[in-house]
Amino acid sequence: MSERLTPIEKPGGLMLKIAFWYSKRTFGKVITPLKKIYSRMPIAFGTWSGKISSLENKLPIPLELRILLRIHVAQLNGCHFCIDIGQAHAMQRFKDQEKFFTVSDFEVSPLFSDKERVALRFATEMTLHKKVGNDTYASCRSHYSDEQMLAIAWMVTSEHVYNLMNLTFEVESDGLCQLQSNKSLIINS
Repeated sequence: MSERLTPIEKPGGLMLKIAFWYSKRTFGKVITPLKKIYSRMPIAFGTWSGKISSLENKLPIPLELRILLRIHVAQLNGCHFCIDIGQAHAMQRFKDQEKFFTVSDFEVSPLFSDKERVALRFATEMTLHKKVGNDTYASCRSHYSDEQMLAIAWMVTSEHVYNLMNLTFEVESDGLCQLQSNKSLIINS
């Protein structure tokens, strides 16, 4: 079976050329969703994605939890690209990365706090059932403010957008963790 969308290797237009350059600079390569999906959509979708990322930095939950939620939802949805990019982001930002590679074991792993477990359960129910049960909601409420619970729900919801687009167009992992690992080896040599 042929690819659903052939990657665009040479973009037309200045904004796409800048986006390709920025992706290569940031990740060590032009990421596949940019080559397959966003290069075919109005440029505003790409800038929307950048704005979302910037706005998420203003959410009242820590970056570590935001990345854990993204990786967990991507795992539940089977989006290998999103798992890879989430773990690569963690590698760029955190010295201790084990938690990001073992998030599927959050219920039993001593690496996770009770507060993180509650948020990840909330994300699990949102993802698998499209709603959150009363017990999970009450448990989450005991650890998080209204604004923080909305932030958790936003992270889950927005991750679904990326997962569904990548899954629909068969975007697989770009090996970004390996690129990040290689970059670390070169820097530490």
